[in-house]
Amino acid sequence: MTSDPYFDLPDPVRQSQFYSGVAVKRGLAWVIDTAITFALVLPILLMTAFVATFFLPLLFFTVGFAYRWMTIAGGSATWGMRMMAVELRNAGGQRLDGGEAFLHTLGYTVQWAFPVLQVVSIVTMLASERGQSLTDMVLGTVALNRRA
Repeated sequence: MTSDPYFDLPDPVRQSQFYSGVAVKRGLAWVIDTAITFALVLPILLMTAFVATFFLPLLFFTVGFAYRWMTIAGGSATWGMRMMAVELRNAGGQRLDGGEAFLHTLGYTVQWAFPVLQVVSIVTMLASERGQSLTDMVLGTVALNRRA
């Protein structure tokens, strides 16, 4: 029996190709996902004759949360992550289910609510051997390059 909680995941030393460039790809996926969220919010603004602009931060948060949760629950990656060939896996090496996707999205949202946490999370993605964000470390998840 091993004490490594990530035993079922690729080893970052022996199988480094699974982690190579993931932090940068996650950053690019974030840009894509933000653009997609904006594209989802725009029709709502138009349908409400721009009245929704009074609640724009809440609207953007709500739509973004739903988008992330649903896409991660449906394929263990947001559309941006899929375009960058990255997916999330739990400590057992499995794709995230709906509950795990919800918790991952909640953690991501909390990180963005506190900029210091987001900066620390970015640093941990760049510095940790598995490229994990704070949310990943708490949940035991990792982002991996998808297998070809």
